Amino acid sequence: MFLSLNLLNVMMGMLAMRRLFSFAVLASLLTSGCASSDNTPSNRSLASFKGESACYDRETEPYTPIVDTHVHYRPFDGRAIPFKEVNDYLSRTTVRFANVYGIGQMLPANSSCSNYLKCPGTPVSPTTRNDFVNAANMVEYKPDDLHLTLSMTFTDLSNPEPTIALMNLYEREYPGLFHWMGEVNLVKQAQFNNRHAPATPKDITKWADFMAELRARDYPITIHSDIGNNDDSTLYLPLMERALALYPNNKIVWAHMGLSHEQSKMNIDEHIAILSRLLDQYPNLMLDISWRILDDYYFSKPVNRRQYVAFMNHYSKRILPGSDFVAFRNNTFKVYQRELEVTSRILQYLDDNAFRNIALGENYFTLLNFDYQAPKICRKS
Repeated sequence: MFLSLNLLNVMMGMLAMRRLFSFAVLASLLTSGCASSDNTPSNRSLASFKGESACYDRETEPYTPIVDTHVHYRPFDGRAIPFKEVNDYLSRTTVRFANVYGIGQMLPANSSCSNYLKCPGTPVSPTTRNDFVNAANMVEYKPDDLHLTLSMTFTDLSNPEPTIALMNLYEREYPGLFHWMGEVNLVKQAQFNNRHAPATPKDITKWADFMAELRARDYPITIHSDIGNNDDSTLYLPLMERALALYPNNKIVWAHMGLSHEQSKMNIDEHIAILSRLLDQYPNLMLDISWRILDDYYFSKPVNRRQYVAFMNHYSKRILPGSDFVAFRNNTFKVYQRELEVTSRILQYLDDNAFRNIALGENYFTLLNFDYQAPKICRKS
């Protein structure tokens, strides 16, 4: 029995659609889930950053970075997402390199509080607890597909005298495992209600011993230091300026470009002028663009974005990307994915040179003297 001509045409059309669907599924897998044989387009392997690799096609590959220099694997209350699960979060994105921060300032172990902002009066105090948990996890669960750099976050910048002894303790317990210090707080207004006080100019002079030790070990230090607030835009700037003046040879990373929730309305011309002046004056200073407040308050506005993009293009060798994700036990992969995307949005507007330096990790590799190399940007035909 012969099929009618109309029915035959319908069946042939369905077959063609199935073939197109199969090709679409294959393309989707190659671009979003699985790395192809030459490590393109989106899910490049860790090994692909050794030596020359396929060029990076910015038209088809993501703008999210391959390095997250600001990830808190431990939360303020110590009840965290498991270490291996955080690693899985990173591996499911473009990230292949990350700094493993604890959080050095923790809530009391016997406290029921999980968010210090909701518990005014509850102290948030410097401690080694998170760092040692991170180190133990690194020894037991070191991943094969990520390069993780462990950081010491315990330092109390207003009481620096014990720092050297504790650094030596870390080295005895976990030799060769730590290669960074921070994020540590010079001044963090968000914790003022939890008994945090800024380090004083006199305190900063007492950093000399541990800053010398950081130079000897060639460790960078990430410092959280608020520039000011909405009432006084440069209230705390002299503290960071003093730290830079006293320790110009240290590799200092200024977290969040100095901004905070308390400073949501800073004049961007003033902000960029301050950062430009200090970057010009101190060649070892770098900035990180972690924390979504930068996009929420500043980068998301087109008129602001143009100026920050021009600034980042000009100082492209002085900037590091980061999500500022905190591994609170209730945070999911979608939370990490969203924080990474929001903190990376500005990267899509950078020129190719800045994108390679910042998003593709060249600055990070240079800072830590790593034997890795950022891929070159594909030339447009």
